[in-house]
Amino acid sequence: MKLTIDPYINEILGDFKLGVIHYNNITVSDSPQMLKGRLQLFQEQLYFELDDKEIMDFPGLLEWQLVWKALGADPSRYRPSAEALFRRVKKQNYLSVVNSAVDMNSFLSLQYEIPLGLYDADQIEGDIEIVVGNNSDRYEGLNNRVNTLTSILVSKDAEGAFGSPYVDSKRTAVNEQTKNALHIFYLRPSMEKDTALQLLTAASNMFTGINGGDAEFYVI
Repeated sequence: MKLTIDPYINEILGDFKLGVIHYNNITVSDSPQMLKGRLQLFQEQLYFELDDKEIMDFPGLLEWQLVWKALGADPSRYRPSAEALFRRVKKQNYLSVVNSAVDMNSFLSLQYEIPLGLYDADQIEGDIEIVVGNNSDRYEGLNNRVNTLTSILVSKDAEGAFGSPYVDSKRTAVNEQTKNALHIFYLRPSMEKDTALQLLTAASNMFTGINGGDAEFYVI
């Protein structure tokens, strides 16, 4: 599976980059107590930190709000997924556990302050292109709504849109039958490539430490 970025995105966002991890032969199950505890503790610590900070005091969230605006999306109506997680924590509406892959994805998004997309690779048809969405890019999302992704970054395969840094689709959702997965990291534009590779190394080790399998990653 080949992943490319529409050159138009780089015209608007000169420093735009993605981190990509391919996982093979993973085992998705109920989250172990260690991951549940770590996710809960991180949210509790973040809740107290948010008592003294504004959402946009977090550099990753600020950069992604600027990306949203540069692409023409309304960040107060359709928030980047990482920002939405932080706002949930600020309200003490902590995340419910789902499974060992999704919970790790949520933890990493909170930790790195960036949107992430995690997909069942076997439900993706053909190659993937990252584009700026338009009125025809829509899907039933994990928020149980049909989402139209105008002016939002969209991941598309041969069947159409399936993911974004706003909300992902049900079609490619990871569940306990998933064996191969694709992880997209919507990196901070200011992040240097070497730093991004270090981030992907740490993230892939954490993910496979919980879910098994092997991983290969790169930055584009």
